[in-house]
Amino acid sequence: MEYVDYIIVGDGYASLFFAHQLIMNNKSFVVFSEKKKSASQVSAGIINPVVLKKFTTFWKAQEQIDFLKKSLKEIEGYTGENYLIDAPVHRIFHDENEQRLWLKKSENEELGHFLDKNFSSLNVVKNEFHSGKVNQSARLDVSGFFRGLFDFLEIRQHIVKEKFDFYEINTENSVYKKFKFKNIVFCEGIGVKENPFFSDIPLQPNKGHHIKVSLSKILSEDITIKKKHFLFPVSNGLYFYGGTYDREQLHHQIDDSAVEQLTKGLSEFYPYDFDIAEVNFGFRPTVKDRRPIIGRHAVHKNFYVFNGLGARGILNGCYFSKSLYDCIEENIPLHKEVSIERFS
Repeated sequence: MEYVDYIIVGDGYASLFFAHQLIMNNKSFVVFSEKKKSASQVSAGIINPVVLKKFTTFWKAQEQIDFLKKSLKEIEGYTGENYLIDAPVHRIFHDENEQRLWLKKSENEELGHFLDKNFSSLNVVKNEFHSGKVNQSARLDVSGFFRGLFDFLEIRQHIVKEKFDFYEINTENSVYKKFKFKNIVFCEGIGVKENPFFSDIPLQPNKGHHIKVSLSKILSEDITIKKKHFLFPVSNGLYFYGGTYDREQLHHQIDDSAVEQLTKGLSEFYPYDFDIAEVNFGFRPTVKDRRPIIGRHAVHKNFYVFNGLGARGILNGCYFSKSLYDCIEENIPLHKEVSIERFS
């Protein structure tokens, strides 16, 4: 029998950022990963403190940005790689009204740190009314992050490459197969619906598509351009454009209507030819109140869930991994806004 402080089930942002907390605190653990591409692994990786439709911010935005930067520095310390891409978001304005609204919102104490008052005129793309830069925005090198973290964990024998079988858990003795565990944390995204311990949490799958395109005229800067969706360079000379949001078409196939939506959206501000090289999709685990779901099982007191990260998976996953760790190890109460107890 092998003793571990933690079993983590899942392989998205919630899982890896929680694993980071365990690494920093010298806890023993294993991560059960099926090595499937989760929604996290096909995400855009945008780190953005502003809701760009309304020019507003969100709960704890500055704290989350600061904590993410600190955490990525710590991760760089043991993987040897920097996964933070300093490529700010530029929001293309639709008209002069949006320009005025941006400037008005930039006077707000919460938003002043994020909304740059100096507008930019971008090359290549159509931006008649210029664009506004979101200060402190950036991107995560998503493929590098997952590859680097999984390599690090695998070398140190923290990874178990198999599907987790809930019915193999001995709940009375806290044993799963050959592992005797102190705590178990379920970070499965929409897969939690198959979890008999947490299947009742009010999670809504939100299907998102993105395309990777080859542009006939490349962009002159490594920035992230936002109009309807996000456009930015990735590897092999391709550009990422996406993603869509759909709570209705939840089958595991590409939706032609989503591809059409993306093609039309890109054509509205990129006036040159482009070819679609890839189409990808994933299912974001979202919650109606747009807050994560974190907490302890009502009966099995060493069973925890960390889910519902939604479209802000990087910021939510990083910041609230520390909240969950402190709750388990230090008995520090979770924020009521994210606690699973808000549904009881």
